[in-house]
Amino acid sequence: MTSSISAHRGPLFHMLADPAEVGEEASYQYWEDGLLVVADGKIIAAGAYSDLLSTLPDGAVIENHPDSLIVPGFIDTHIHYPQTEMIGAFGKQLLEWLNTYTFPTERDFQDPQHARRVARVFLDELLKNGTTTALVFGTVHPESVDMFFEEALERNLRMICGKVMMDRNAPDYLCDTAESSYQDSKALLEKWHGKGRLLYAVTPRFAPTSTPEQLAAAGRLRQEHPDAYMHTHLSENLAECAWVKELFPQCANYLDVYDHYGLLGKRAVLAHGIHLCEDEWKRLHSSDSALAFCPTSNLFLGSGLFALEEAERHKVKVGLGTDVGGGTSFSLLQTLNEAYKVMQLRGQALTPFKSFYLATLGGARALELDHCLGGFTAGKEADFVVLDKRATPLLQLRMENCRSLAEQLFAFSILGDDRAIRATYAAGRCVHKK
Repeated sequence: MTSSISAHRGPLFHMLADPAEVGEEASYQYWEDGLLVVADGKIIAAGAYSDLLSTLPDGAVIENHPDSLIVPGFIDTHIHYPQTEMIGAFGKQLLEWLNTYTFPTERDFQDPQHARRVARVFLDELLKNGTTTALVFGTVHPESVDMFFEEALERNLRMICGKVMMDRNAPDYLCDTAESSYQDSKALLEKWHGKGRLLYAVTPRFAPTSTPEQLAAAGRLRQEHPDAYMHTHLSENLAECAWVKELFPQCANYLDVYDHYGLLGKRAVLAHGIHLCEDEWKRLHSSDSALAFCPTSNLFLGSGLFALEEAERHKVKVGLGTDVGGGTSFSLLQTLNEAYKVMQLRGQALTPFKSFYLATLGGARALELDHCLGGFTAGKEADFVVLDKRATPLLQLRMENCRSLAEQLFAFSILGDDRAIRATYAAGRCVHKK
């Protein structure tokens, strides 16, 4: 019993609810001298050190984390692992960027060894940046998903991934067919979904690169495996939206394309959602679908400014996405930096508590995983991050002048990056240490 228990002492913070719904005071818990107790990969207690010390068995080892803040592991609700090696590619908007950079890069993932090599770099970068769970695009090649899941399984990570389904409006070397995409996706789903901490996502790239027959096949997979995920793109770019209207004139709007083929609902996560009409917002809510807010890539590709206030008004679940490689950083702290600026440009305020909600519990809720991720409630999986208040001279100086927890959180979200991650733990085990 003693050997299976570990305890971590330091300032401890997690979100309990969306501050937009319950107010800031009721939305979080914070213990300045806290203790996080872990056994067999799960949290068994979190609270004040003085209250929990006596509950530890004799001989239990306490790891101290001074000058830190212990928070739940970050959750990235939209990212492309095959785009790791083309991150920061210069100067195009979405559709031209895909054709110029993305598609040629993804061609190489038919080679399993190449896919494995990039998957390793990708997972190392996630953990270095404190991200313990991500919803991930593979490529059209089944090998890309196999290699990703093999690497994630070895690290015992909670990861979600899927094979891209794409049978038109893309290079021949990246196209499958409606039938082959169905068969390949089904085989991968049955092989990996629920294995270890892994989960599968049915992944049509976006409406323009799938025929109606392929979208129908994706819908059939969703119907046959209702506990699997659906992951795609929605209304990222105005030219993209116009293209969808041309390709699917029978549908009322972009979201209606996915709705028509049975792709909305719980565990459906649609990235971006920048250019939405009122009917689309209402349908996202009524279908219980979720959006991934990807501020870094939206700014980098000039796509637009996400309306977080509309998501709140319509009670639509939202998580945060780095969207690497359109996004330019694996760091969700840096992504919060960009999210704050997007909201400023919209004349809205993104508070520090809302920021950390989006990066942790909000992401877990968007993925329907808040029963096991996103906080320090007893029974949840012990994925957490130790943030370093002395990570850089500038951050240390700023922290010394912070007079509240909110100021500390804001400083991390504006000045923090991978250097601010002192350690990352997955299922109670240290998987990255600075």
